[in-house]
Amino acid sequence: MGESAIALQMNEVSKQFPGTLAVNKVSFEVKAGEVHALMGENGAGKSTLMKILAGSFADYSGEIIIGGKPVQLHTPHMAKEEGVGMVYQELSIAYNRSVEENMFAGKIPTKGLFVDQAALRKQSLESLAKVKLEDKIDPGTEMKNISQHESQLIEMAKVMNDNPKILVMDEPTSALSSEEVQMLFEIIREIKKEGVAIVYISHHLPEIFEIADRVTVLRDGKKIDTCDIKDVDNETLVEMMIGEKIDDFVRDCPGADCNDVILKVENLTHYGFVHDVSFELYSGEILGVVGLAGSGRTELGRCLSGADRVDYGRLVLDDEEITVKGMSQMLDKGVAYLSENRKTEGLALRLSNRNNILSTIIGRLSQFFFFRPKKGDPILKELYEKLTIYPHDPEITTSNLSGGNQQKILLAKWLSTKPKVLILDEPTRGVDVGAKKLIHETIVKLAEEGLSVILLSSDLPELVALSDRVAVMRQGHLIGDLTKEDGFDENKVLLAANGERGVFSVEY
Repeated sequence: MGESAIALQMNEVSKQFPGTLAVNKVSFEVKAGEVHALMGENGAGKSTLMKILAGSFADYSGEIIIGGKPVQLHTPHMAKEEGVGMVYQELSIAYNRSVEENMFAGKIPTKGLFVDQAALRKQSLESLAKVKLEDKIDPGTEMKNISQHESQLIEMAKVMNDNPKILVMDEPTSALSSEEVQMLFEIIREIKKEGVAIVYISHHLPEIFEIADRVTVLRDGKKIDTCDIKDVDNETLVEMMIGEKIDDFVRDCPGADCNDVILKVENLTHYGFVHDVSFELYSGEILGVVGLAGSGRTELGRCLSGADRVDYGRLVLDDEEITVKGMSQMLDKGVAYLSENRKTEGLALRLSNRNNILSTIIGRLSQFFFFRPKKGDPILKELYEKLTIYPHDPEITTSNLSGGNQQKILLAKWLSTKPKVLILDEPTRGVDVGAKKLIHETIVKLAEEGLSVILLSSDLPELVALSDRVAVMRQGHLIGDLTKEDGFDENKVLLAANGERGVFSVEY
């Protein structure tokens, strides 16, 4: 199959859910040996279209042609047999099993009645070599000891074991640092050279311009256009995705009252992760915290919220000294933590939006030891309007929402507690530009109302736009501050995160 040959054609494909036409007569094609970006807001239909290709839905309509041959893809097995491989955003990993068992689940080599350990190890190392991990990971290591980045690559290696003709990647960089993204791109370019057709779903515009050859945009289940990447720019893509122009969000003025300290942290330590961290957080301040992978940024947020233990240190919240004992205690004191992984740590996806949002305030909504969820109706109404959650129905199961609306439900869950300090860990990861702007505006409005925010983010434009001050972490230590008064930009923040002390306003 030549490089310009069409590997995949989807003609007039549609998929109906109860009350929603998720994919509406979409025609889409991908060439062999190209990276084809698929973009759109959350709920635009891109993931549904790719799940049709992966055989997740038997009741689609339209025609699918792979390698010039019409095919029926009514089960994942049928899709795999036709050469479709899909790396999902939510990894399918058995964390208590080894790397090699995960990669070859269902097809582990045997010798008689026993596992052929030598063959399994050999095949695993060959598979890991495809994603440049053969010298970094022992195949016998349990998956619970593997980093998120390496887990993502292992999942890709698992899919590549089937030698797919078409590889679909759904938000593959959502949990990766900038260095890890570049490593992933190197692997993608090598796969591309082998003639594999790659469909790349992402919300990150810089990634699209770096890795894609062409881009197709969906909106409200319909195809808007397909363009060569060299023929479009950021503004054009955003306008195609949301139907109107959208300006970059920049916070005009800080909301912090620097005379009112709401939280004082002294020598906070969680052995092995966070060491002697001290800082002050002001009323109405948005304090950005930045650091490279392994800097202790997330661990700091988890310690402050009681999710991880504090081995040593002192916290004073609103003039009250607190010994951190657990997350429920800190929530009662007014510290809420929005975790970076909404799927596994933030939400119970099988519950309704109502139950997810109200889960943190069950005690307040109970009477005679019985939970009265209807008492939460005024709270739900206020939060739905503030965050423009769609659809406007709290009884919908959260798993049925788009990623952006799931993130809004997670934010609503913690806002329902009326916190004094809100810790946000990657609050806009995996959401579209429209939802991102709304979340940014909500964060600023909350700060203007007096809420103090600690923003843990690897998104430098987001961090620079929102923060009054940026604290920089490196190897578990807080090494300095950058203040808005002295001026900071993405370059300064990145230099500081890499240990360049000359850019700091204040050093620790």
